[in-house]
Parts: sequence; structure tokens; C-alpha cells
Amino acid sequence: MADADLKLLYRELVSLEIELWDGIEGRLRAEYDLPLTSFEVLHLLLRRPWRRIQDIAEEFSITVGGTSKVVDRLEAAGLCARRANPNDRRSSIVELTPEGRKLVDGALKVFEEELELRIGSVIPEQSVREVTAALSTLRAAGRALDAERKAAAQTSARAARAPRQPGRPAL
Repeated sequence: MADADLKLLYRELVSLEIELWDGIEGRLRAEYDLPLTSFEVLHLLLRRPWRRIQDIAEEFSITVGGTSKVVDRLEAAGLCARRANPNDRRSSIVELTPEGRKLVDGALKVFEEELELRIGSVIPEQSVREVTAALSTLRAAGRALDAERKAAAQTSARAARAPRQPGRPAL
């Protein structure tokens, strides 16, 4: 594949992501005073209640520390609450409060309207499915590559730390 084609695809994907994010966030902030990051966490808790911070972080491929800060802000605003995890006393479960559920229900309508305006009304449903499948394939390949590189780095680090035995050459 031509290098220029991959660079163009990269620029288009990144630009689309930024413009889509900014457009949806602008509307959520205007109508609900809600950043898109906060909406995403609230929406996840609506779809899959009682998540740990680790679960939320994994869902969005962000750090546990960053996730904890978002949840702290949402909790301070009365939109979610943490409670003890009955399966693991070292972690807590995050759940929506009634106020958080009401907010995310309304914001979800705005989110869906913006997706329809910015994507659904522009390309046919079949194209949406095809693009979604292609992006899922790319993400899975990227995660596999990252995991492979991480494993290789850990192997190299272990080899570098391993004591050399006398009379044996270093590998």
C-alpha cells in the first residue's frame, strides 16, 4: 500500500475523531454542562452498572489514575457513588445516582442526535457497518501489536537482570 495513502488515512481518522469529539462535546456542554469524557463514563455506567475503576479504565484504554479523577469529579457532582465491592474489599464499585441516571438519559438523546447528524445522515447504514468492522479490526491488530511489544520488552528486561553464570557467555 502506498505510504501516502496510509498517512492520508491517519490524518483523516485523527481529524474526524477531533471534530466529532468537539462537536458532540460542544452540544453536551451547551445543553447539560457535561464534558464528553464525563458523559462517556456515565453512559458506560448506564449500560453496564456496578463497574470498578479498573473496568472503566480498560473500557476506554485510559489510566486508572485518570479514570479515578473523572469518577471523583462525577461523585463530587452527585452523579455517581462508590460503594464497597462485595467480591473484593480492595476495590469499590461505581454506580449511577438517580441524579446521574436522569442526566445521562437526557444527554444520551443529544449524543444520539449528534451521531445521526454527523454520521448517520451522511453515509448509508451498510457503510457504517463496514467502517465499524474495519476500525475494530485495526484496533484489535494494534492491541495485539502492543501486547507483543510489551511481552518482548519484559523478556528483554528479565534477560538483562538475570545474573550471568561464570563460564557462560552473555546472550
